[in-house]
Amino acid sequence: MKINISVAGKYHLFNLAQQLEKHGHLSQLITSYPKFEVVKFGIPKDKVNSVLIKEIVERAWRKIPVLKHIYNQHLVHELFDKLAMRSLKPSDIFVGTSSTSLHTLRAAKQFGAVTIIERASSHISFQDRNLEEEYNKCGIKIPAYQFDPRVTEKELCEYEEADYVFIPSSFVKKTYLDFGYPAEKLVQIPYGVELSQFKQIPKEDNIFRVIFAGASRLIKGVHYLLQAFSELDIPNSELLLIGSVNDEMKPFFKKYEGKFRCIGHIPQKDLYKHYSQGSVFVLNSIDDGFGYVIPQAMACGLPVICTTNTGGPDVVREGKDGFIIPIRNVEALKNKLMYLFENPGICRQMGQSAKERVAEGFTWDDYGERMIAQYRLLL
Repeated sequence: MKINISVAGKYHLFNLAQQLEKHGHLSQLITSYPKFEVVKFGIPKDKVNSVLIKEIVERAWRKIPVLKHIYNQHLVHELFDKLAMRSLKPSDIFVGTSSTSLHTLRAAKQFGAVTIIERASSHISFQDRNLEEEYNKCGIKIPAYQFDPRVTEKELCEYEEADYVFIPSSFVKKTYLDFGYPAEKLVQIPYGVELSQFKQIPKEDNIFRVIFAGASRLIKGVHYLLQAFSELDIPNSELLLIGSVNDEMKPFFKKYEGKFRCIGHIPQKDLYKHYSQGSVFVLNSIDDGFGYVIPQAMACGLPVICTTNTGGPDVVREGKDGFIIPIRNVEALKNKLMYLFENPGICRQMGQSAKERVAEGFTWDDYGERMIAQYRLLL
């Protein structure tokens, strides 16, 4: 069984490539990352094709603010896709990331491959609608680069032309079914966590610390978390935000200044040190196909509070490993935070239950075995 992957970036597809290589099934990995980054995942250089232009353009866009207004996501995705198509070799199965794989997918079909689109987020039409609703709700102008109808149109074509779409959660599956996508073309497999990297170490203080990790954006619901934590005013507590901050969040950060601590980006290899100093992890997303941070935090012994619109309901057992709450519900978030604060024994017990939960079926090895078994079934 020979499998080719095309990924504009890294995401979970590097973990998939690593698993396929381990089992002798990886034929080719096309990525926008340089080869020296890819080999860190145990992928041989001779199986890697690097299409660097996407990464160069996007990183320049992030670092030079004036470029933000002229960034063309569709053009960058098309450029990567067409260059990936030229690099593609024959295989039994082709796996490509959504919105960057239409041309490569069509080439793979010419080789007779089973074609798969990997979509980590909700159905793009649902995601567009959800994000627009949140911007309007918050009274913030939608940045032009956030929505490009050509990207949506291309991704819808990928859904249509692919033999299958692989998704990570029940939440994502529901968004596809709600838009009339055929259930028989959907394959749901949750992502994993590297237990050797995410491990629990002793907590060094008695502060009730609420942790969020990821880019602070409207779609992550961080503004609702800031509101909830600020209104609770829990004694001997701290809200710790880990990750970059989008411009759209700056008014909220100013409003709640002094009510939280933000430490910016932390290398993934060091995240466990910060998770382990927490009491509870919160992912209050409006739309999150599968928050990798959920099993990461659980592996470090944290109970998780997350919304229905994440992969949380497929991993977190309600009342045992944490709590599932509705999106945009500040009162529900406040109630769960206060419950865990007032019941520290239960909070710690939930954290240990969460740790055991991910160790029993949500590692990257578990993910790899499920994926390979599914590929064999499709062939």
